[in-house]
Amino acid sequence: MTDALAAATTMTEALDAAVARDADHPLLRTAGHDTTVGEIDAGSRGVAGALRAWGIETGDRCAVMMGNVPEFVACWFGILRSGAIEVPVHSAHRGPLLEHILAESGARILFCDAEFVPRLVGLELPGLERIVVRGEVEGESPDIPTVSLEEVLASPPAPELPRLEIADTACILYTSGTTGRSKGVVLPHGANLKLARANIALMEYTSDDVLYTAFPLFHVNAKFTSVTSAMLAGARLVLDDRFSASTFWPKMAAEGVTSFNYMGGLLAMLEKQPEKETDRGHGVIRAYGGACPPPLWEPFEERFGVRLHEHYGMTETGITIQNTRTVRRVGSIGLAAPHYTVRLADEHDVEVPVGEVGEIQVRPNEPEVMIHEYWHRPDATSEGFRNFWFHTGDRATRDADGFFYYHDRLTDSIRRRGENVSSFELEAVVSGHPEVLECAAYGVPSELGEDEVMVAVVSEGDLDIQALITYCEDRVARFAVPRYVRIMKELPKTSSQRIQKFRLREDGITPDTWDRLAS
Repeated sequence: MTDALAAATTMTEALDAAVARDADHPLLRTAGHDTTVGEIDAGSRGVAGALRAWGIETGDRCAVMMGNVPEFVACWFGILRSGAIEVPVHSAHRGPLLEHILAESGARILFCDAEFVPRLVGLELPGLERIVVRGEVEGESPDIPTVSLEEVLASPPAPELPRLEIADTACILYTSGTTGRSKGVVLPHGANLKLARANIALMEYTSDDVLYTAFPLFHVNAKFTSVTSAMLAGARLVLDDRFSASTFWPKMAAEGVTSFNYMGGLLAMLEKQPEKETDRGHGVIRAYGGACPPPLWEPFEERFGVRLHEHYGMTETGITIQNTRTVRRVGSIGLAAPHYTVRLADEHDVEVPVGEVGEIQVRPNEPEVMIHEYWHRPDATSEGFRNFWFHTGDRATRDADGFFYYHDRLTDSIRRRGENVSSFELEAVVSGHPEVLECAAYGVPSELGEDEVMVAVVSEGDLDIQALITYCEDRVARFAVPRYVRIMKELPKTSSQRIQKFRLREDGITPDTWDRLAS
């Protein structure tokens, strides 16, 4: 890493330094095509020029809803160059949740793949002024001015751009909404760079590395531990649009990958593939991720010859707890990262003794390394930062040597194959079905690790379950569509009429449960 890259305090300074180091360096490889740092830079300057010409000012919000393509990266950095704030949008979102994110963030411009444009029809988006479209739209479009992305990328650079600082907001990343509506996590430039640099230090990346991820660019994983990490380290990144267990290792070998990013479900799917003599016939030596089932950890490393770097982190904090190459403990999430102080506390925010379960709470040891606030949610911000500690909502234990062991969420979050599913938002959709009186959404264990989505439903008539699933498929992301449906006469409740989800989770998959995969 050059001195300029090490000294960069904003994402745009980092890109400038990467261009100065080698503009012809192939940063991204997508669908067999290489995109250089210089090409990303040129596109970002065209985007910034167009945004400033349209009157976009410092602090305005611009959203991006695209697949894993180089243009997403150019738009992302172009938005930052203009002084605006990037709002990445999950490409599976539609309906009320899509409306909520675009409306609450106040996005004035939306950069969007053509296939997603019809989803905007009928949404209340009074603040959205223009849609920049990649590709040709087929079907109905909203009554909002549109312009082609190709034209925008070729726009002349702005004559003057605002000066950015380390504490300026770079992005608003919307969480899955585990206890209510999705919240916008406000992150400064410093936090984005800190996550990338912490990742580079943890994984010991150099310019000889080839990274791989199939995670989407609206996630911190792909944005900062993949794209930004590769850019800072002078490495290359193979950016895939989807994960395939059957073709994974041949692709790693063909592309010369040395490190990949994972979540627990991904490792389980790879482990379930038939054993082959070529299981070690690749160049991958390490992998970065979390949620590896402890019994899988050592067998996976032995079979595939890959060292796992298990860690704990979240959108709000980045890498918080970590296992390194030299200091690690199988089954744990590691020790506190150098830039954080971490403790476990009870419901009264009193630290719990070694061995007892408590909530993971953190304090930064450096400035500008974590969330500033939740966008337009002062109540959630106050709750998250109460008593001078940031409350993660996750529970863990700690041993006498300081190693942490993850337990679960304090909330009703459901995690399916690396994606967080909000029970609140899924319940809102299911309850909207005309034959559903009330429902509860929760996670049940999956054979691949993490959860499968299950809903318990009280119906006023003869509910057609397949019709309910179709109803959900039209309104929620694919990963949030329930696999299991249980029809009940009534849901277990407290005396205050709160649904007792812990009892539903304890019941698990009952004999009367309908399984979408078995139908």
